[in-house]
Amino acid sequence: MKVLITGVAGFIGSALALRLLQRGDQVLGIDNLNAYYDVGLKRARLARCQGQANFVFVQGDIADRACVEGLFQRHRPQRVVNLAAQAGVRYSIENPLAYVDSNLVGFAHILEGCRHQGVEHLVFASSSSVYGGNSRMPFSVHDNVDHPLSFYAASKKANELMAHSYSHLYGLPCTGLRFFTVYGPWGRPDMALFKFTQAMLAGEPIPVFNQGRHRRDFTYIDDIVEGVIRVLDRPAPPNPEWNGAAPDPASSQAPWRVYNIGNNQPVELMDYIAALEKALGRRAELELLPLQPGDVPDTYADVADLVADFDYKPSTPVEQGIARFVDWYKGYFKA
Repeated sequence: MKVLITGVAGFIGSALALRLLQRGDQVLGIDNLNAYYDVGLKRARLARCQGQANFVFVQGDIADRACVEGLFQRHRPQRVVNLAAQAGVRYSIENPLAYVDSNLVGFAHILEGCRHQGVEHLVFASSSSVYGGNSRMPFSVHDNVDHPLSFYAASKKANELMAHSYSHLYGLPCTGLRFFTVYGPWGRPDMALFKFTQAMLAGEPIPVFNQGRHRRDFTYIDDIVEGVIRVLDRPAPPNPEWNGAAPDPASSQAPWRVYNIGNNQPVELMDYIAALEKALGRRAELELLPLQPGDVPDTYADVADLVADFDYKPSTPVEQGIARFVDWYKGYFKA
């Protein structure tokens, strides 16, 4: 099938494109290649796909309405995976309007393209950040998520609501995936694993927020991609048992669903650092800092719905995933 991936030069987008190409799908990718982080890394990710007969890349911004309209009209994708977004909790505190352009305006353009071209299924990236002030663990898609702690989280919650309205009004099947701390080879330089590795190899201290008392449901990139593909292949169905008197936040009478994709095994940040120390063969110097605005102390994914509906559960151990990242990092940067 022909799949449009937005944010195709990103960490998840490029890995997903490779997997879809390997199984014989046609992949149309769009990315604005912005300078939020190293554009060279984005181009290197893209290079893994370029040159393949079934891959078409368009450099453009989903916030550009005419660009998105033309993309859908010319290429007519059957299914869409929206991964383009301004990422980062802390950056959303400094520059919230960047999130309006990409995560809200851009996503509205994608919804419109899907509606007018009769797309069979829209899968879009949400985030574990939507759980915000929730403290009941593990985080369940059946819990209310109306208390985001960052504008990034609010924009992802808004995406879920926007998609639901299109599912209800136009019958567009939509599935939102709440990703939990994705890591692995070709990852983002603004993420902790990348920063920690860079600092440790340079002999510099690593910043450890919340005095190291974080717990995160770290999820390996290959597990994320496998989950996205399984979901993409089965358009969201309506829930015939949905009841407006006791509404389930994870489903609807419309063809709309939300799932967590996480490892279902939260790891203490200090244990994560210990695994990185082992992989690098050196000790980390820690700079202990307070909890940052917008951060949550813990994340822990309830993946029962993913298991029930797709017979799938992420399973890569953190030690294995970190070792693979370190091997990639040393090779890519010749460290």
